[in-house]
Formats: sequence, C-alpha cells, structure tokens
Amino acid sequence: MADLTINGKTFKLDVEPDTPLLWAIRENAGLTGTKYGCGIAQCGACTIHMDGVAMRSCGVTVSEAEGKKITTIEGLASGDSLHKVQEAWIAQDVPQCGYCQSGMIMAVAALLNEKPKPTDADIDEAITNICRCGTFAQVREAIHTIASA
Repeated sequence: MADLTINGKTFKLDVEPDTPLLWAIRENAGLTGTKYGCGIAQCGACTIHMDGVAMRSCGVTVSEAEGKKITTIEGLASGDSLHKVQEAWIAQDVPQCGYCQSGMIMAVAALLNEKPKPTDADIDEAITNICRCGTFAQVREAIHTIASA
C-alpha cells in the first residue's frame, strides 16, 4: 500500500514499492493524461512534476514518490482556467498527434517556473522530450510567447 499525493489529493494505492510511478498514476489512480512512451525515461511522454521538478514518471518508483507532491497534466490548470502553457499551446496550434504533448507541457511549465525568460540554450537544455511529429519549432515559439508576455 502506498500513499501518494497527486494533484492535491491523497491516493491510497495497492501497489508494490518498486512499481513505476507512471503505472500507479495511470492504472491505479486513473489519471491517464500522463502517457507511456519509451519506458526508459528518455522520451518524456510521461513527464510529471514531483515537488515542482519535471520528472519522467516511468523512471521513478512509487517508494521514491511517497511524501512528495506530484502534479500531472490533470492538475496543472487551476480551476476552470488553463495554465499559461496550455493556453499558449492552443494559441500557437502546437499539437499535431498530441500523444507527447502532456509530457511536453509539463516539461515547459517546469522550465518556465525555474526560468521565466529562457534563452534558446535554456530551452535546448531543459526540453529534451521527443515529439515524433516534429513540433519543436511550435514549442519554442510558444515558450517565447509566454516569456515575452
């Protein structure tokens, strides 16, 4: 049994301590916005925030996540208002197939929390998520739009 705090709610989940956090979030907590991509913490489709830091949830165990504040794409927005990254995604028409976008949005939100005015070098260093549709130019444009607001 594990107690996880996800999007401000406590979930008591019947999972083994070494269960990847991604599966606890998706299969046990029922929050399917976080996507499975590569399973080896490389592609970023499963990016969440743990204590405000972008993490690839397939590479984190449930035992490592206990006691931490976990935020998924479902918890990024506040009330009925979208997060500024979600708004920019819509305005810039960023998503194509959309599969990787929840992880990409979470990575960008963490970057902007840390560096509100990131340079291209900051973006290149922080946003290593893989988008098979090649939306990287739109992602960069959305980040700069948010940073210049």
